[in-house]
Amino acid sequence: MSAKLHDMTIYGLITDAGDALLWGLEDGRPVGGETFRKLLFAWHEPSCYGTTLELQRAGDLIVTVLPSEMVLPFFAEPNHMDVLRWEGGDEGTKGLFEAAPLLYQEAQAGRYMPSFSAYRNGDLQWTWDADSAELEQLNWEALTSLDASGGNLSGLRSAFSAAVSMKHYADEAAVSDLRREYPALFQRPQPADSALALTEEEWLISLGWKPDLAPFRPILQLLEPDEEQDEWRLRLVLQDKSDGSALVPVRLAADGHTSGVWSPDWSPFIRERSPGWATRLLAALPNTVSRGELFAAPLSDEAAWHFLTTDSRQLLSDGWNVMLPGWWEAASKRKPRLRAQVAPDAGGRGQSLFGLNALVDFDWRIAIGDADLNEAEFAELLSRKERLIRFRGEWVVLDPALLEKIRRLMASVNPEEGLSLQDVLQLHLLSESEQEGTGKNGRSSREDEDDPADEEDQLQLEVELNTHLLALIRQLGQPSELAPLPVPDGLRAELRGYQREGFTWLSHLRTFGLGACLADDMGLGKTIQFITYLLRHRSESAFPALLICPTSVLGNWQKELARFAPELKVTLHYGKGRLARGEIAEAVKDTDIVITSYTTALLDQEVLQEIVWSSLCLDEAQNIKNAQNKQSVAIRSLQATHRIAMTGTPIENRLSELWSIYDFLNPGYLGNQRGFQHRFATPIERHQDAERTAQLQKLVKPFMLRRKKTDPAIQLDLPDKQEMKVYINLTAEQGALYEQSVKQLLERMNNLEGIERKGAILAALTQLKQLCDHPVLLTKEAVPPEEILQLEEHRDAFITRSAKLERLVAMVDELRDEGDSCLIFTQYVGMGRMLADVLRVHRGEPVLYLNGSTPKAERDQMIDTFQAGDGSGPGIFVLSLKAGGVGLNLTAANHVFHFDRWWNPAVENQATDRAYRMGQKRNVQVHKFISLGTLEEKIDEMLESKMSLSENVISSSEGWITELSNDELRDLFMLRQSW
Repeated sequence: MSAKLHDMTIYGLITDAGDALLWGLEDGRPVGGETFRKLLFAWHEPSCYGTTLELQRAGDLIVTVLPSEMVLPFFAEPNHMDVLRWEGGDEGTKGLFEAAPLLYQEAQAGRYMPSFSAYRNGDLQWTWDADSAELEQLNWEALTSLDASGGNLSGLRSAFSAAVSMKHYADEAAVSDLRREYPALFQRPQPADSALALTEEEWLISLGWKPDLAPFRPILQLLEPDEEQDEWRLRLVLQDKSDGSALVPVRLAADGHTSGVWSPDWSPFIRERSPGWATRLLAALPNTVSRGELFAAPLSDEAAWHFLTTDSRQLLSDGWNVMLPGWWEAASKRKPRLRAQVAPDAGGRGQSLFGLNALVDFDWRIAIGDADLNEAEFAELLSRKERLIRFRGEWVVLDPALLEKIRRLMASVNPEEGLSLQDVLQLHLLSESEQEGTGKNGRSSREDEDDPADEEDQLQLEVELNTHLLALIRQLGQPSELAPLPVPDGLRAELRGYQREGFTWLSHLRTFGLGACLADDMGLGKTIQFITYLLRHRSESAFPALLICPTSVLGNWQKELARFAPELKVTLHYGKGRLARGEIAEAVKDTDIVITSYTTALLDQEVLQEIVWSSLCLDEAQNIKNAQNKQSVAIRSLQATHRIAMTGTPIENRLSELWSIYDFLNPGYLGNQRGFQHRFATPIERHQDAERTAQLQKLVKPFMLRRKKTDPAIQLDLPDKQEMKVYINLTAEQGALYEQSVKQLLERMNNLEGIERKGAILAALTQLKQLCDHPVLLTKEAVPPEEILQLEEHRDAFITRSAKLERLVAMVDELRDEGDSCLIFTQYVGMGRMLADVLRVHRGEPVLYLNGSTPKAERDQMIDTFQAGDGSGPGIFVLSLKAGGVGLNLTAANHVFHFDRWWNPAVENQATDRAYRMGQKRNVQVHKFISLGTLEEKIDEMLESKMSLSENVISSSEGWITELSNDELRDLFMLRQSW
């Protein structure tokens, strides 16, 4: 059975919005809406085969609404069922069938342009190019009857615009190109927009859509006062495109009438465009009409200023060409600059400056171009109350806002009182930073505290230093230029060159009351430099120096002071015997240095505040990296003539740590913490701002001395192998267990003899040595599993039970952060496994562990991995002393730790030589841990002094200890209470 054949007559109208209203007649009768839609759009995929098209009632008819974006594509390429035959029912519909393919082809080929009438209404629409040859064949008269509103083609234009928009929608790159090339198209015009006064032709030219065929370009020119006319004037000129130097003045009336002398072939263009010029210029410059003519009257100074700074910029953004006096660009940048000229004698006497708050005499100077005015001359200039003045043959811009800032700043700083040395240093150092490549103009800005974010408008203040302060700042940044100070007689050590330089630098900063950060790498001798400094300045104050350090190195400091400066009188403020309020001043009057811990400094803050210390030194100053915690706040509250921070890691994680140390050294120098975060930390940490980084480096450098082991001068000056002993206090838990173990041993000695006595002594010896390593080796507690060690608070609690472990973790952190590697030797398998587990979790990096039970293949693999030539291997290797002490080549390490001591120095030396051997290209540092007050320290003293027993006896084994009498055992084992 064949399908019914439909002969249909189709009618259509287009709404203003571009939608087509369609209906059909069959045998003279209207076709039902559903039937019509199914027949006409059965194969029309964009409308889901007609199902998405709306049906509307129009009188007695049901019409199908075809959306504007589908109109041209549908009628340009109709695709119908074979059972449908149709034709246009009137001239308008036939015109649509004729026009659709041609208009759709124009849209697809890109022959379209923006609609000026739509733009004036705030819309972006498209229209066809009326000059297109392809459209000449269209029956435009027939097309007018298509429009539902009466025939102005607006509906068809809307359909055409929708087809172009759909083309753009399908091609995002095309839209991006349009936005980049014609940005004004996508900006909604404002009622006052002078572009609305253009003709369509001018508008398309202003967009760049069409070429400008006029032989000239209109320019608004500002004329400055001269010998002929002593006033500012505006005029309209036409610039010949073929000869840019040819300017033709034009008189322009408010009604658009023009007069002047120009080439006859210019006249058609001038007649067409001059009304638009007048309308646009009147809108932009409403106060420039006189006697019906634009720009006939001269401009006041205020109006000229406004035109230069505001109107000209707006006209340029509106598409006008503006010609300003040739000097304007330079003059607009030639702003008055405020400079503080430091008095010639400031800083010339040794004690004339003391601290960053010291005041420096200066005079105001105001620079305008190459001219230099004093305060009185500048005041006379301001009294003229002019914005544009000719001064010493040059035009000068006097910006009222800038002048007000200069006035406010001058009023805020009294020259009779002076600038602070802090201001002088900051201004000079930031100026240096800018001159050396941060892209500025060699001036430094003193920031406005009220609005730290508005840095572009900051008043720029320069400082001109005298000879003395220039020398001071240069020496701060170049310690090697300082004349070396003589080494004090009481020092029992030979200073290396860089150490003498560091001691001299510390003393130099003390002379001017400036805090100092000694940030040398670990192992370069920060301790000996500070001790030398103490000896030199011991008699300069009625009160001693105060040293604050971690608890774990209190004993180390006592040892080093006694070793290198035995004549210094040292007081330990720690533990039960520390001094109380009201008695400290009297108790320390004959003391050279008081040593205390960070924890004690917090507990005894009020006690320590009673004295203005000769100097206050923080060892491991990163302990105050968190400026807000109570410990940091307490330490900042202490008073001192001079402040020193010693640290190998001034920055561990964030720049705020650097701020905290510097705020201790020189309070306020880097501003408050919020300002520092805004000005430096955020730009540098988040955006890697090179300019801010350079500025911060300049500010920090004068007060920080940092030498690295890799520095050529340092390498030449260091021995190939440097050994140091690290003295460590026991924790309270270790001390109690130690005393208990010794007491039990001595009680047993009274009842034991022979082999049993020797066995008990050797067992106790092992227990005490393990106890010095970590209490769990004695108590047999299980080491927390990895999932517990991952929790920082649990890991820290476990680590701090052993002073040795706490110190090792800190030192490993420092050397690993510097890119160094290390070997850690211990006698005990349990300790080795503990060290490997704790360090692996703490550092978040692989840690190798080798002991006697490690299979050969695994052992060889470990060594190969550690020795990886490209530096990619693990940086921490824990070894048992016997298994790893001989036969290995581990030159990838340049630090060796002896966590517990072996009584035979040769055994330790053999272990050290795993790293210090042929193939080692770096200096090796050997760290030997010794627990203060214990048998470790006492036997180390015997080894050093070779007292009581011959070296051969001591170094051969531990057996000699079993031969000691009970009294000798008591002397050897008992904990020294002084520690």
